[in-house]
Amino acid sequence: MPLLASDFDFNLPPERIAHAPARPRDAARLLRVGATLEDRIVRDLPMLLRPGDLLVANDTRVIPAQLAARRGEARIGITLDRPLPDGTWHALARNARRLRQGDTLVFEGDDTLTATVAARDPDGGVALRFNLEGEAFGAALRRAGALALPPYIDRPAGPTAADATDYQTVFATEEGAVAAPTAGLHFTPALLAALEQAGIRRTTVTLHVGAGTFLPLRAESVAEHRIHAERGEITEEAAALINATKQAGGRIVAVGTTTLRLLESAVTPEGKIRPFAGETDLFILPGHVFRSADLLMTNFHLPRSTLFMLVCAFAGRERMRAAYAHAIETGYRFYSYGDSSLLERA
Repeated sequence: MPLLASDFDFNLPPERIAHAPARPRDAARLLRVGATLEDRIVRDLPMLLRPGDLLVANDTRVIPAQLAARRGEARIGITLDRPLPDGTWHALARNARRLRQGDTLVFEGDDTLTATVAARDPDGGVALRFNLEGEAFGAALRRAGALALPPYIDRPAGPTAADATDYQTVFATEEGAVAAPTAGLHFTPALLAALEQAGIRRTTVTLHVGAGTFLPLRAESVAEHRIHAERGEITEEAAALINATKQAGGRIVAVGTTTLRLLESAVTPEGKIRPFAGETDLFILPGHVFRSADLLMTNFHLPRSTLFMLVCAFAGRERMRAAYAHAIETGYRFYSYGDSSLLERA
């Protein structure tokens, strides 16, 4: 039977949506999902894992990707998506119909930053070639840009000063994401120290989360949806540590769906992780055979979303329906700033 978006629908009361993180971060609730459901908190993670397990987190760093530009008198909203191999940036543009190849954009907030439209996509995407690069480009973005917070976080006046730190993970070192890998938002230096003391190692991979993560399914047939490509990297050192852990009998704990998608993009049929550098548009649906991770730590996702489809693929659709029903009934907080879950692979 073809998969339908309605197969992954559920009713989420608006009051379950979190508009600010738990404080401290590791005080958030954690629903352990296996043969049974168990209510814990994130700080319990060292007790829920085993010595020899390996935590794999995404070290991407969120950039201020929301920009306001002008082409003559026309105002154009720009959301950076991802860097392309030729040095341009793919971006989503509001009022994109006003743009033509070769147009020059000047950005509000920093008139030293300009971009030329190198190409247009039929779906409103554009490729932009900026006049700055490296640290000069990063500094201009910090002056002109704002965080592209998810639309379900209530910020009528735009992101706050607190969001600038709240929306970065403790792992964040590699700039390039539009959205935070939200499972990583729950970690604190104290929790990382406790995990290390419990004999749980960690490594990082990089997947720059793009603007496509916010796009809803527009068709009822899931097969018609296309995942926007995102750029990622798994170093030789990270791949070697993951493979050595698996060979020694340790479990691989993917921190977030972004980490899991990247690992599954790089795994061989035999379950070995290869170094990876490039783009992935892997769309994980029920029926996917997982070969990389044993456990997945992830937040609670939107109804009818590709991420809810992914967790159903990983832990089982009926199990996840039961877990989400329990989470809604018992007051768990949903989405980017919400609570977390620890899923056993079905």
